[in-house]
Amino acid sequence: MNTLLCVMTILLLLFLLGVPIFMSLIASTIIALLISGDLSTTVIQNSLFDGLNSFPLLAIPCFVVAGTLMEKGNITNQIIEVVKQIFGRMHGGLGITTVLACAFFAAISGSGPGTVAAIGTLLIPAMVRNGYSSRYAASVASSGGTIGILIPPSNPMIIYGIVGNISITGLFTAGFIPGFIIAAALAFTAWISAKRQGFSGDASQPPFNARVFIRTCLKNSFALLTPFIILGSIYSGICTPVEASVVAVAWALFVGFVVNRHLSCRDIYNSLLEGAMICGVVLLIVGASTLFGKLLTIEQAPMQMTNLFLSISENKTVILLLIIGLLLILGMFLETLATIIILAPVLLPVVTGLGVDPIHFGVILVVTNEVALLTPPVGVNLFVSSRIAHVPVESVARGVLPYLAALLCCVLLITFIPAISTWLPHALGYGK
Repeated sequence: MNTLLCVMTILLLLFLLGVPIFMSLIASTIIALLISGDLSTTVIQNSLFDGLNSFPLLAIPCFVVAGTLMEKGNITNQIIEVVKQIFGRMHGGLGITTVLACAFFAAISGSGPGTVAAIGTLLIPAMVRNGYSSRYAASVASSGGTIGILIPPSNPMIIYGIVGNISITGLFTAGFIPGFIIAAALAFTAWISAKRQGFSGDASQPPFNARVFIRTCLKNSFALLTPFIILGSIYSGICTPVEASVVAVAWALFVGFVVNRHLSCRDIYNSLLEGAMICGVVLLIVGASTLFGKLLTIEQAPMQMTNLFLSISENKTVILLLIIGLLLILGMFLETLATIIILAPVLLPVVTGLGVDPIHFGVILVVTNEVALLTPPVGVNLFVSSRIAHVPVESVARGVLPYLAALLCCVLLITFIPAISTWLPHALGYGK
């Protein structure tokens, strides 16, 4: 326990000093192993290698590249055009459009910040042009982007599945219903907020016409088919998640080049470069977090954590609330993937001992981390949207408070009604 306290203190200190996450994890682990006398270069090398030597990890770079290709290939614009046909003229219609477009794009990219960047770049300026405040526009985009890490294909779900040895397809299935509930809650919050602030719809948008809507859907049918092709290939059993990520890249190239004729060789180069930069950071964190997880195993952290929670209470509800509180606090300082890689091996024995389905806990873990995307000082979505809207991060942080309240309500709902997460995967034969 003394070693664990020491490593947590060092880790927190390094975070406060602004040291990159992967360097903080490696440095604190090496120092702790030195103190405990268990330092071995073989252990360090093997842990770093084992963390990255995982076939399912290949899905992450492919989904990232697919998302950037779809953005540059005009697919994002086409999705927005369809959603605006329905909600564009309503009070807060562009806010609702932003949330729903984020949900649709999430079924392509698997990334929260990536979703904010893709949708926010197009809709934040559109909202400002139509009389919405920059803070409202940035807040809606930040909040809508949180859905990107829950609706499949979800990068955090892939990591959790690898760490916990849980079916990734089952986890993807479990994210559907919670994702729709959260999208509805955020869209409703955007509508209420717009109505209170007096923001009208897009005056340039014609009234809804079913015939025009059908024509728009047909014109943009290849874009609308994208998530169905990606996810359909997984759930039909044709592809594994990794193979589906390659299908996503191939489909993005086909639609961008052949159908929309909107992709250039430079766009492909930039997409690959952007994907390499994002995945370089992600994989460094994955490797460092695996090494940190090895230290936690050596120090019997899962057993100590179980005993700690049970010493406070043996009530399942109380322990789940404590875990949510822990995730919310750590999420303010840790990146989502790091939180999952570090805490999942420690907390899984605790919750499974209480009878919680590992698939359900995976959804709890990811949904709670959605809140972390909106909470400073790390709150990645806040920084992305504030840069697009050209408003201070502090202003966006105040603007997302109603959406944080909606997300927290969803966290509690999903946590204490397990069927929201487990009904669909169990019906399809995943989990219990």
